[in-house]
Amino acid sequence: MKLNIVFMGTPNFAVPILEALIKEYNVVLVVSQPDKEYSRKKELLPTKTKMVAIKHNIDVFQPVKIKDEYQKILEYEPDMIITCAYGQIIPKELLDYPKYGAINVHGSLLPKLRGGAPIHRALINGEVETGVTIMYMSYKMDAGDIISQRKISIEDTDNVDTLFAKLSYLGRDLLMETIPLIINNKNLRIKQNEEEVTYGLNIKKEEEIIDFNDTKINIFNKIRGLSSIPGAYTYLNGKILKIYSASILDKEYKGKNGQIVDVTREGLVVKVKDGSLLITDIKIEGKGRVLVKDYLNGIKDKTSLLNIVLGDKNE
Repeated sequence: MKLNIVFMGTPNFAVPILEALIKEYNVVLVVSQPDKEYSRKKELLPTKTKMVAIKHNIDVFQPVKIKDEYQKILEYEPDMIITCAYGQIIPKELLDYPKYGAINVHGSLLPKLRGGAPIHRALINGEVETGVTIMYMSYKMDAGDIISQRKISIEDTDNVDTLFAKLSYLGRDLLMETIPLIINNKNLRIKQNEEEVTYGLNIKKEEEIIDFNDTKINIFNKIRGLSSIPGAYTYLNGKILKIYSASILDKEYKGKNGQIVDVTREGLVVKVKDGSLLITDIKIEGKGRVLVKDYLNGIKDKTSLLNIVLGDKNE
């Protein structure tokens, strides 16, 4: 059937979902956040979903504040509004308009991890599984009735990049299975259990810094839970050091927490509260991202790194 859809989403996470909708249905409008400046010349970088829309000759709308500019969307008379990582609260007038409702693709197993950073938080929290929820939208954040869900295991090798990709495609497949059920009024509509609610709120800047007095598992989870965006960080010789990848070591060392206690072919060994971590992927302030083994190739005296304590921005 011809189903007129308004799609609302912004980042790369939403792209596979949008592309599948374009292939199967009539996407009449794509709504995303405004483009962002990316250079000193204040050039604008189009959002990922905008690029897809332009490729398929679909109208794009990028309101700064959708609560003040939503009327334009109603002019497209959508049968269904589908959101995925859009980035603004949707006005009630939009939620109530479509014949088949306004539904959202959310990257967690609701009611767990409501909010804007469920994938980051699942990793930081050390969760062993997560998933995708298709839900009816409500004016309260991620509190709408559940239509369908699908689980996925979180592997030790996962970080934000890999888990984003897995959940994006999982969400695409689940959504395409769910839409026909909604159209034919055969879908479930399950109330969320408010007693089981947890939150995956957006990451604050102060949460990005690594505390080497913490446990090795907590630090490991923070690093992968912030890799590659926004990136967990510390300081090396007074410069910001972003750490994108690390592995847990069993060996314990004497010294201060945060101290570089060994230099291997693969990376830097750093002492923490209950053991040590091997740092393997970094970016030093003012330089590009690099594997530590390549960074070490440019240092003649690798022993000069020993005993440096990471985290002192005044050093």
